[in-house]
Amino acid sequence: MANIKSQIKRNRQNEKRRQRNRTVRSELRTRTKAAEAAIAEGADATHDAVVAAVKRIDKAASKGVIHKNQAARRKSRLLARISGADSAASTTSA
Repeated sequence: MANIKSQIKRNRQNEKRRQRNRTVRSELRTRTKAAEAAIAEGADATHDAVVAAVKRIDKAASKGVIHKNQAARRKSRLLARISGADSAASTTSA
């Protein structure tokens, strides 16, 4: 346990940030999984799910919860899955 007053305050701040970041990361994972599930099953709401996931990724990056390069990588992979699913669907239907 810290004895220094500034370190006690720093610990309180860190705990608040940790809790906030935890909820943001959890929401991020939930939206991403929902988008991936929608892509996999070819649902009509795929576009909406992906837009929600990308929005959460951007917001997490802007708040500093995840790094901007990690956000770009996550978005890129998600959108690549969409284009891969689209091309697979068009190949099987043609």
